[in-house]
Amino acid sequence: MGAPFLHDLVTCVHAPTVALSGMDGQIRPGGIEGVLRHDRRILSELVVDVDGREPVSVGHTIIDARTARFVGVVRHLGGDGADPQVRLERERRVSADGITERLTLANASRSAITATVRVRIASDFATMNALRRGEQTAPVPPVTTGQGTTVWADDHDRVTVRVEEVDPSDSMAAVASTSVPSGPVPTLQPDGAAVFTWAITVPARVAWTARVALQTEPLVDVTGEQPRDTAFFLAADGPGWDTVTVTGPTDLSRLITRSVDDLRALTLADPAAPEDVFFAAGSPWYFTLFGRDSLWAARFTLPLGTDLARGTLRTLARRQGTVHDITTAEAPGKILHEVRTASVKLSDQGSLPPVYFGTIDATALWISLLHDAWRWGMARDDVAALLDPLRAALDWLLRYADSDGDGLLEYLDETGQGLANQGWKDSGDSIQFPDGRIATAPIALSEAQAYAHEAALDGAALLDAFGLDGGDELREWARALRERFRMTFWVTDARGRFPALALDGSKAPVGTATSNLGHLLATGLLDPQEAADVAARIGQPDLDSGYGLRTMSSDAAGFHPLGYHAGSVWPHDTAIAILGLVREGHTAQAAALATGLVRAAPEFAFRLPELFAGTDGRTGQPVLAYPASCRPQAWSAAAAIALLQAALGLEVDVPAGELRVAPAPEFSAWFPLRVTGLRVAGHPLTVEVDAAGKAKVETTAPVLVKVE
Repeated sequence: MGAPFLHDLVTCVHAPTVALSGMDGQIRPGGIEGVLRHDRRILSELVVDVDGREPVSVGHTIIDARTARFVGVVRHLGGDGADPQVRLERERRVSADGITERLTLANASRSAITATVRVRIASDFATMNALRRGEQTAPVPPVTTGQGTTVWADDHDRVTVRVEEVDPSDSMAAVASTSVPSGPVPTLQPDGAAVFTWAITVPARVAWTARVALQTEPLVDVTGEQPRDTAFFLAADGPGWDTVTVTGPTDLSRLITRSVDDLRALTLADPAAPEDVFFAAGSPWYFTLFGRDSLWAARFTLPLGTDLARGTLRTLARRQGTVHDITTAEAPGKILHEVRTASVKLSDQGSLPPVYFGTIDATALWISLLHDAWRWGMARDDVAALLDPLRAALDWLLRYADSDGDGLLEYLDETGQGLANQGWKDSGDSIQFPDGRIATAPIALSEAQAYAHEAALDGAALLDAFGLDGGDELREWARALRERFRMTFWVTDARGRFPALALDGSKAPVGTATSNLGHLLATGLLDPQEAADVAARIGQPDLDSGYGLRTMSSDAAGFHPLGYHAGSVWPHDTAIAILGLVREGHTAQAAALATGLVRAAPEFAFRLPELFAGTDGRTGQPVLAYPASCRPQAWSAAAAIALLQAALGLEVDVPAGELRVAPAPEFSAWFPLRVTGLRVAGHPLTVEVDAAGKAKVETTAPVLVKVE
C-alpha cells in the first residue's frame, strides 16, 4: 500500500509537532491522521460525538499555521425546525510538545437541551515508516488513568491527556500539569482507547465548553551528535524575521501572509547550538533537516534576513562528511541529504540510514548559500567562521564529485539500498528518455553541473574576499566544466534547442525537456544566447502549464499530470526558474510562471503544497491536488518570497555596497505593490512600486540604492 493521502486533511503545525485531521476536525484511526512528533504518532484518535452521533461538518478555517477551527451541527438537538439550532465548535492549537483543543457545544435554541458528549482518545506510537507504507498499527493501552487524565507511554515517550470542563470565557491556554484534575474518569475500551463522557444540560442561548490537552515528554535522552528526541526542537525565537506585510493584489498578499506564517511554524533549532535555526523540510513526511530542501528554502528567504541562512549553514556544517562510507554515501566535505531518528524504509529491498549523504547537489548548494548570505549582509565574522567547511566542501567538489574523471559530476548508489536518483528529482522514474525509457546509472544531471559551476565561482569569490588562495583554480575548473557541458548536453526537439536532462551511464544525453532547465539559468553555465534558448524552451506550453512549470514536457511518452517528477508542478522548482529568468533578463517568461503559481494558490487556501498536478491552465483545466503531497512544505512556502524578489528585481551585494531594485513591466499586474519587513545586512528594507512601475526604496543599510 502506498503513502496515505493528505490533500483533504487539515494540518496544524508548530515544529516539531504536527496535527492532521479530517475537515470536520475528527482524528480517526487509520491513515496518517493524528498528532505526530519526531517521526512518531503520539495520538492516533480524537473523535467527538454527541449522543453517539458525530456532528455534521459545515466548515472549517485555518486561523494560522498552528490553529484551526471546525464547526459542525448537531441536527437531532434543538427542536424540529429546519434550521440547525445546536452546533459543536472545536478550536485546535498545536504547541511544540502537544495540542490543546477547546470543545464548545452551543445551544442557539429557545429551550434547554440535554446531551451526552463523548471524547474518544487513543495512541498507537506508530513510526513514520509504518505510516508512510500505510500499515495499520493497533492502539496501545494506557499505563495509568485517573480523574480527567489518561497516560500512554512506551520506551521513548510519555503522552499525557487531561480533560476538564471550563468556563466559556477561559482562554485557549493548555491545562497546566499542576492543575487539579476535574474531568470525568475515562472508560477504557478493549482496543486501548479511553473515552471521556459528560452528561450535560445546556440552557437556551448558552454554551457548554470543555478542554482537551495533550502533552508529550521524551523518556529517552540519547547523547551524541544525533540524540533521538532532542535532535531538533522548537526554535524559541523563530527565524528572526520582522513582520512581513504586502500591500498589493489580494491573492499575492494572502499567499505571502500564509507562507511566512507557515515558515515560522516549520522552524527548528539545533541542540548543539540552539541559536542556530533552520526549516524542517515539510509536514508530515519530511519533518526534519534535509540538506537540499533546507538550503533552497533558506536561499529563497534571504530577503527577510540572514539569521536563518546562518543557522542552516552551521547546522549542516556540524554534520559535514569526514570519511568515506559507502553505506551512508558519506565523503569528506560532503553535505548530507537528510537526518532522521531511525532508518527510513524505502521498500522491502532498501532503506536509508538515519544520517544519509546520498545527494549530488547539497554540497554545491551549501557553498552558494554561504556566498549569497554574505552578499545579503551576513556578518563577516560569521562568514569567516565557516571558511574551513567551505574549503572542505570545495575539495569534495573538485576531488570526489566526478567519480569517472570525465569532467562532470555523477551519482551512483553503490549499495543498491539507497536512492537510485540523487538529485532533487529523486524518485526511481524521474530520469526518463523522451520515449519513456529509464536512464541507467551513473547519471550526470544537468542541474548538478550548473550548481557546481555556480558554487566554484561563488567559492572563488569568497576565497578572494578573505585573502585565501585557490580562487584561480576554481575558476579554471568552472571554465572546463562549462566547456564540457556545452559539448555533451545540448539536444534539439521539435520545439527547439535545449540542454538534456542528464547523461546516462553510457554518456548518452537524456533528451527530455524538463523543468530542470530552469535550474541552469543565472549560474554562469550558459552564455547569453544559450540562456535565451533555454528561456524560450521553458516558455513553450508543454512545460508552462499555466499554473507553473511542469517537471516534464507533456510531449514526453512518460508524461502524467500526477507523475511525482514526471509532469506535476512543484512551486519551488518553478520559483528557481523564475529567479533565473529574471536574472538572465527574460522577464516575460518569469512573469507568466509567477502569475500561474499565484493563480493556483487559492485552490490550496494559499498554502502551496509540495507539488500539484500539471494540468493545463491555458485550456481551463482545473487545479488538482497531488494526494500525498506535503503541506506546508518549506521550500514551497519560501517560493512565495522568491516571487516577490523576482517582481521587485531585487539584487543585493553588501560587500560591494550596492542594492538594486528593477521592477519588470511584465509584472505590472501586481503593481502598485508595497513590501515591508525585508532586511539587508540587518537593516529594515521597504520597497514600494507605483502603478507605473516606478520604485521607491527605504533602508538604513550601508548600501548605494540603484533604482532602475
